[in-house]
Amino acid sequence: MTVARSLVLFVVAALAEIGGAWLIWQGVREHRGVLWIGAGIVALGAYGFVATLQPDPNFGRILAAYGGIFVAGSLAWGVVVDRFRPDRWDLLGAAICLVGVAVIMYAPRGR
Repeated sequence: MTVARSLVLFVVAALAEIGGAWLIWQGVREHRGVLWIGAGIVALGAYGFVATLQPDPNFGRILAAYGGIFVAGSLAWGVVVDRFRPDRWDLLGAAICLVGVAVIMYAPRGR
């Protein structure tokens, strides 16, 4: 149950952070305006709160693991939202990052 909760929280955090950054990008680079930028700032703030809900108490571990989620999630966002087509190297890099997430977060540790 703890692993499942952690994975759901990583997905929610990715949607908040990547979505927030995308909204700011749209507001500034695509000239969509201050409301898009404001929504992005709110989403980025939500990301910070979601990360605190992870069951592991170690900030560094959570943020390091989330880095791998961010890499893979950013590519997935690009595919779905911006019609980006990752090449095999993008996919390999994302897979390596996700293996890193699994090792950092879910490897058995002595207590």
